[in-house]
Amino acid sequence: MPTARAHRFEARLEEKLADGLVRPIPDGTPRFVRAPHGLPNKATAVIGMRRAGKTMFLHQLRRERAAAGVPREHLPYLNFEDEQLVGIRAQDLGSLVDAYYRRFPDLRRKQTITWCFDEIQLVDGWERFVRRLLDEERVEVFLSGSSAAMLSREIATAMRGRAWEVVVHPFSLREALAAAARQAPKPPLDAVSRSQLEHAFLQWLSVGGFPEAQGLSIEVRERLLRDYVDVAMMRDVVERHAVSNVLVLRRLVRHLLGNPGGLFSVEKFHSAAKSQGIAVGREAIHHMLAHLEDCFLVRTLWVDADSERRRMVNPRKVYPIDMGLIPVFDATGREQTSRALEVAVLLELERRGRSVHYVRTKNGHEVDFVARSNSGTELIQVCVDARDEATASRELRALVEAKADYPNARALLLVGTRAHAPKHAPADVDVLPAPEWLLET
Repeated sequence: MPTARAHRFEARLEEKLADGLVRPIPDGTPRFVRAPHGLPNKATAVIGMRRAGKTMFLHQLRRERAAAGVPREHLPYLNFEDEQLVGIRAQDLGSLVDAYYRRFPDLRRKQTITWCFDEIQLVDGWERFVRRLLDEERVEVFLSGSSAAMLSREIATAMRGRAWEVVVHPFSLREALAAAARQAPKPPLDAVSRSQLEHAFLQWLSVGGFPEAQGLSIEVRERLLRDYVDVAMMRDVVERHAVSNVLVLRRLVRHLLGNPGGLFSVEKFHSAAKSQGIAVGREAIHHMLAHLEDCFLVRTLWVDADSERRRMVNPRKVYPIDMGLIPVFDATGREQTSRALEVAVLLELERRGRSVHYVRTKNGHEVDFVARSNSGTELIQVCVDARDEATASRELRALVEAKADYPNARALLLVGTRAHAPKHAPADVDVLPAPEWLLET
């Protein structure tokens, strides 16, 4: 016999189902995300940092299907981030499917229904429910969650090959332009279009790409972004992984976000903490870093190496998930435009589905990124202003050295604007303004 608890969840789920079917689909900035149409018997997991826009992307998928003629009753949506659903378990969701097909009995196993489940990781045992839904009904399923561990590594075993992932980052430059109701200019650019693009580009590097941060004052924006980081730390790391040493976690976050693109060594961080009388183990720091990457607060890069030993002995490079976090956590007061651009380029490479590492040449010089895809390999150096001959020589030297080890790779130097390009570059190195590269399809 159903318990009072089960009746409570059943009633709330029916309310949310009815609301999701009749409420207008929210409008928002279109996201240019590599997202497949749902496949039969597969779930698509939409993952990313909190507040990056995953919920609006689910609604975008619904809007696109509705615009293509799919009836609204075929597009149910539920968000499980609801205080009235705290404690809900997979077995409680059976009533949801039954309630839907009581409303639309003629659709069962005759029409494909697109289910969108937002923040589904809050349902204990959700994967069993989703697998059963895929097995028993004619559906495509989209899931969202804030933790990469919940919807990436764990989904691989929990869903047993029944799901794949789509990552939603904060706004790209193209998306930031769309959010400001501006069209991305198409080449060739005239002088006016180029000036407008460069202005918007520099503003985006400073503000970052979190949707809610657009158009805010500096003071309000920094408070908002600091809150994002605090929530990610406390809910996605401390609560989820039972991390008890919050003091060290906060120090680690400040260090990583305040040194974008910097080399990070667990050994050095551990030694520094120990010298200050802070008790923490190396293994605990390794776990904290992994948790911070799982919740998308940071991205880490390994050196590109042909042996596991060489890869492990070199420090990782660590980047924040968004350029807007840099001024919030940088205590040095130094100019950070170049670092912000490096973050922006890494995130764009991730959006394009590239496998990314950094390069250290035989002479000890560094190339920011080596990016691989089915279409080839690129060596990418990032330098906002390469007009100074010494700066240009340093950046180009590393590219030329790396090219010897990657003879089939395209070598690319990305600069802030056309005016910041070096006077001379080797014939086998392409020099491009970053805004134009960022807008490439």
